[in-house]
Amino acid sequence: MKEKLRIAIDGPSGAGKSTIARQVAGALGIDYIDTGAMYRAVGYKALREQIPLEDREALGAMLSATEIDFSGGNTLLDGEVINDKIRTPEVSKMASDISALPEVREKLVALQRQMGSSKSVVMDGRDIGTNVLRDAEYKFFLTASAEERARRRWLELLEKGETVSLEEVQADIAARDHNDSSRPLNPLRRAPDALEIDSSHMSIEQVTAFILRRVCPEQH
Repeated sequence: MKEKLRIAIDGPSGAGKSTIARQVAGALGIDYIDTGAMYRAVGYKALREQIPLEDREALGAMLSATEIDFSGGNTLLDGEVINDKIRTPEVSKMASDISALPEVREKLVALQRQMGSSKSVVMDGRDIGTNVLRDAEYKFFLTASAEERARRRWLELLEKGETVSLEEVQADIAARDHNDSSRPLNPLRRAPDALEIDSSHMSIEQVTAFILRRVCPEQH
């Protein structure tokens, strides 16, 4: 393996980026940086502290006093493990809204670049290959049909015991797709040098194996 290896995985909501990125990182023995969890963490903190997004001064003060890290598969916010707390629909919506604010993106992108410059990482998100790690050694754009992404997310929520209809999840996916691709600041798009993977008819194992063959052909 190269001395330092950065793998960027971008794509729309529900494409399976986090699951794939986690598996690839585990197979390669390098750190997985869940950028979506970072935005969720900030959204969760804003909700917990009841800071409205319009109050930019309070938001700025909160950001300057916020530490986010990853350790042993856990997401840490100011030293507290918040894994399950940031996976609710309410936090999902807040994360999508808050990610459009320039000061939030600036803070988190700086943290992500810092991680990427210091060690080998697999990082997934909406603008990793186009903005955060433009010089990543490997870039992938993972997608799937909107119907398939909604179905996967719906089944995931049902497994967690949440009562939500498939139609609601489809509407949420459509809204997030629109927000992500139309925002003025670093919208979701495939980097010119990223390899696109349509996972609509692929299993998690197949996508993971495909990426590993590209990154380490001699081992896979």
